[in-house]
This record gives sequence, C-alpha cells and structure tokens, in this order.
Amino acid sequence: MKRATISRAWTNQEDAAASVAAAQTLQTAERYQVLIADDEPIIREGIRDAIDWDGLGMEVVGEAEDGEEALELAVQLGVDIILVDMNMPFLNGIDLIRRLQDECPGCRCLIISGHDEFAYAQEAVRLGVEDYILKPVDAGRLHAALERLHQRMDEERKRTAYVKQAADQIERNIPLLRQRFCLEWLEGLAEGKDLTEQLAFLRLPPEPPVQIGIVRWPAAEARQTVMRENDRQLFLFAVENIISELLGDLPHVLFRDPNGLIGMCLWQKAPEELDCTIEQQISSCLNIAVHAHVEQYTGELEGAPNTYRLCRELVYGEARLSPLVRRARQLIQEGYADRDLTLESLASRLQVSAVYLSRVLKKELNDSFVTLVTHTRIRKAVQLLDSTTLPIHNIAERVGYDTQHYFSTAFKKTMGISPAQYRKDGGTGRNVSADRV
Repeated sequence: MKRATISRAWTNQEDAAASVAAAQTLQTAERYQVLIADDEPIIREGIRDAIDWDGLGMEVVGEAEDGEEALELAVQLGVDIILVDMNMPFLNGIDLIRRLQDECPGCRCLIISGHDEFAYAQEAVRLGVEDYILKPVDAGRLHAALERLHQRMDEERKRTAYVKQAADQIERNIPLLRQRFCLEWLEGLAEGKDLTEQLAFLRLPPEPPVQIGIVRWPAAEARQTVMRENDRQLFLFAVENIISELLGDLPHVLFRDPNGLIGMCLWQKAPEELDCTIEQQISSCLNIAVHAHVEQYTGELEGAPNTYRLCRELVYGEARLSPLVRRARQLIQEGYADRDLTLESLASRLQVSAVYLSRVLKKELNDSFVTLVTHTRIRKAVQLLDSTTLPIHNIAERVGYDTQHYFSTAFKKTMGISPAQYRKDGGTGRNVSADRV
C-alpha cells in the first residue's frame, strides 16, 4: 500500500516571504484550474490541503481516482494543470498523459510517483511533463514546482498574447503591407527575396499579375502650384477610389510611389481599354486630367518590374502629346466600330481642319489616321478571336469593316497571317507578334 507524508510547514521565513510576494503578483492574473488524479484519497486530500492554491493563483476544480475518470474530467472541465499519479487503475499515468496530448493539448502535466525509475522519468521527459516529484511528497518542493509551472504558463500566455496582438496588427495593416510590397517589388527593390512566399503571406495570388499599369496626375507633381498638400492628397485618394470602383472585385493592388504615381497590379484581366476608361471617369468626376497606361503581362514574377518601368516611360511620354492628339486618339478608340469614321468627321468633332489633324497625328504619334484606326480595329478583332467563337464575318462587322474580305486583307497586312489562320494557330502568342497592334 502506498504511503504519503506531506509536510505542511515552510522550511524558513524567506520561503514564506517569497510566497507572499509571489501570491500578490499571481493573484492579479486569471487563476489556473487544477485537477488532482491519484487512486488514494489520503494523498489527494493531502495535496489539496498542503498547498496555498489561492496564493499560487490556482484553483483545484476536481479530483479523480483513476486514469479514465481523470481524462474525462480534464476534457470536461478544460483544466490547465493535472497532477498525475503514475500507478492508477484502468489508465496509468503515462497512458493518461498520451491521451491528454490528443484530447486536451493545452493541459500541463506534473507527475507525482512512488517509483524512482529511470524509464518512467525518461518517458515523462519525452512526453513533455513539467516536473516529476517522488512520494512521499514534500509540500515545499511541490509548491516550488507549481510556482515554476505558473511562471512558465504566464510567460507562455504573454507570448501568445503578443503573437495574437502582432497577428491582429498585421491583419489590420494587410492593405498597407500589400501596397508597400508591390511598390518595392515593381520598383525592383525586392530582388533576392522569395516573392512567392511574400505573395502567400499577403494572401495575394501566387502567380504573376496579368496586367500592370500606372496612372499619373501631372498637376500633382507641380509642387510650385498653389494647391495645398491636403488638397493634393485628397485628389489622389479620390483617384484611387475611382480606379478601385472600376476594377470592382478583380483581384488587384493599387499603390502610390513618393512622386504621386498610382501603380496597378491586376491578377485578372480588366475590361478593354481600362486606361481610357480611367482617364474619362476621373475627368468626368473630378474635372482633372490624368494619364493612364496599362500593359498586358505574361512573364514570370521576377520580370514584372521591367513592365512597370515600361508603363512609367509610356505614361510620362503621354505628357508630350498635345491635348488635341490625346482627344483624337480617345475618339478613335471609342468609335472604331463606326463605318463612317473618317479623318474629316473626326476633325469636325475636334473643330480643326482635316489637313491640320493629319499633320499633327503624324508628327506626334508617327502614324497616319488610317493606320491608327486600322490598328485599333485589328487589336479589337484579335481580342474577339481570342475570347469568342464568333464567325469571322461577325467579327469583321463588329470592328467596323463592311466586308469579311476587306477585314481579312487588313488583318493579314497588320498581323502577317489571316484571321482564320490566327484562330487555327491558337491565338495570341502563336506565330504572330502582339507588338504589331
């Protein structure tokens, strides 16, 4: 039969003073719930009565006389600490601890055993037992073990709280972190970093974006103007809101560089002529002129900065175009399907002579009116050939040609192959150069 001797007195006044100081600190925290599991009532009673549980910031919430009952109570009560006797009926201490790891993983185990055997201690260490105390139990030693356990659990709670706080902070700042990452990435400052891991961390698609773009508001860069900084920031914010509304649910990130350029990274293709739509919408809503450019992207993650730089060069190049040419190009992009679209009709809408308009288009865009219209129509035709199964004669009508023959001739002259052959070869990227349009 097991025998237990539990000393109820502290060895000296220093221990008592230390326990009081510890109690004052620990009582301010939430109390840990304790379960005592031993098959002998006298031992359970002795452990329960020998310890100043309140002073330790703990509370005995249950007792069990065998392993199965201990497991059931631990799970039911959700205890924090269990004092485990190694030799209990039905389920011994080691087996109980194994079961607790699965069914009550947050529970800490402290073994109280009458066996000073290396095998038991070795297995207890392997299972992560907090302490291993031999019977007869000394109250001071048990108290010290529980105090150490309380300190470790408090530290773990603090770490968990800090991690949760950090996770919450990151969660709140995910949009800002995405913006910062995309800016650094597309500016070429993320070299050597694992882009895929960072995209996953920010819950962005792991594959490369399909479109990259830039929106520039020239007035925002003219610091010598009378515009106040608050007004400048408000306009930029409004521009971002308009772009976000146009993109809707498409997976995207908008970010701003120090000069006020608004970058766009899209992981799903936006509606056609997104750049023109952005310019028109911002002009209509805010009465300001912006330059936008969007490029398709089919490369790897590491190559995206090159396309971003191209967009930046092109959007700055837009500033060199006169308002007349920009408006003429916009009207062509809007009215390409109109069979009655001519140089004369366009010049009339712009209130200039056809000769003057032709000369300005050639000078600034290095293309004639006819070439601009043809390229716009063929670009639209390519999109329809890629994305629909419409018959070629229907596509010809949709992009502004009177006959399929005329359309096919223009298509082959521009793309190098006929529309039928283009579709047969599989569309974009097969035997043709997208740069031609």
